[in-house]
Amino acid sequence: MPTSAPPMNRFERRRAETRQALVRAARQILAETGDTSVSIQVIAERADVGFGSFYNHFASKTELFDAAVTDALEEFGQIIDERVQGIDDPAELVAAGFRLTAEMADSHPELMRILRDRGLAHIHSERGLSPRALRDLEIGIASGRFTGINAITALSALGGTLLSLVALRLDRPDLDGDETASDLAEMVLRMLGVAPDDAHDVTRRPLPGLG
Repeated sequence: MPTSAPPMNRFERRRAETRQALVRAARQILAETGDTSVSIQVIAERADVGFGSFYNHFASKTELFDAAVTDALEEFGQIIDERVQGIDDPAELVAAGFRLTAEMADSHPELMRILRDRGLAHIHSERGLSPRALRDLEIGIASGRFTGINAITALSALGGTLLSLVALRLDRPDLDGDETASDLAEMVLRMLGVAPDDAHDVTRRPLPGLG
């Protein structure tokens, strides 16, 4: 029977809070300017921590910004997970992922800017939406819902299309986000072997609520 981790003491809590403050500051910089050449002093000041604290947590700015992207990807994956609880159809999960991502361009613009600018290098990451999407693809292949594809190759196509959707939503806020996302999701499902009529129906089902 698994046991929960022991509670953190005051030192561990402060250390975790300092690390998260640095990651949060790096995320803000990535979303606002994308300028990773900014000095450690500027990062520390934005995080409201001492300059010396930086090296207690990260060996370099590269390591910090990588952690910031990973943190954003994981938050993205968790938000989608929360919304799609109870959906079992792999095709509907893919469609909901696209449509909820389009929604998040309005509700989580900072997160989406990081995904747009940094997501391509993380399509096959072990964190964030990628492992969740790969799981759903593999389930869909095993069940026969998706046909004639390789899961890893399909993940590349799905991830690239999703990132294109994010860029489009941020660059063209005048477009109907849900309609655009549904159209792209329908194309992806047809690529995965779902029949055209079925793909259209799946991508037009009501989105799950926040619960």
